[in-house]
Amino acid sequence: MRFMSVNLRFENDFDGENHWTLRRDLLAKTILKYKPQVVGTQEGKPTQLAFLEDALQGYRMSADTRHWDGSCQYPTLYYVDDYFVLLEGSEFWLSETPGTHMSKNWDSAFPRMLSYALLETKQTGKRLWAAVTHLDHVSEWARIEGAKLIRDWATELKAPAVLLGDFNDVPGSHVHRILSQPGGPFTDSWEAMGRKEHRGSYTQHGFTGVPGIGRIDWILVTSDFRVMDGAVVHDHEDGRYPSDHFPYYADLELK
Repeated sequence: MRFMSVNLRFENDFDGENHWTLRRDLLAKTILKYKPQVVGTQEGKPTQLAFLEDALQGYRMSADTRHWDGSCQYPTLYYVDDYFVLLEGSEFWLSETPGTHMSKNWDSAFPRMLSYALLETKQTGKRLWAAVTHLDHVSEWARIEGAKLIRDWATELKAPAVLLGDFNDVPGSHVHRILSQPGGPFTDSWEAMGRKEHRGSYTQHGFTGVPGIGRIDWILVTSDFRVMDGAVVHDHEDGRYPSDHFPYYADLELK
């Protein structure tokens, strides 16, 4: 199974030649080229997510219980309809009141959330949880507390789980240690492949194609999975990139 994490970059009028409407077809084309069975997106507003639902033929969005709000950026899962059956799905906010729409704490600049789905493979009947999140870009306190909520949620599942997202932090950070073994339930798929940290693994580039900051987009997996392969996707056309982050995918085998 291939899982892909994609930060869409929200629809921002100040992006000029990199505005969403000028690159959205390229972004959808890039996803379809790599054929992930599950895609986890970040920063998507309702109009962007609706576009992808139409453009990604063969995929379905997992957002049946969502409280839609035009001002919100939603981490969102899409899955291949011919491959999976959606058994259940929901979401919660990374705050002291997770059930309260758009709630935030710990000096978070924006409300942050986790969206999740229980998927069953049609061919084998095996089940797994997929989840996607986007941690705060300003407050380390909010990232740490949000990571603790996600860790507790995943630990209680006691089931195969894959967590995709933009964590706005780098490997070795406090957030990474909270979520990753031995303290957390996950293993970093990049590290599981024995890959090193280098500029080619960095995922944020600000539409320039020149990576900076570090590897802040991760795919984390429980020990139920073998990580077979993976790559940071640097595709572009005529100097235009699908987003200000490079997508990242991992090929996983459920043991």
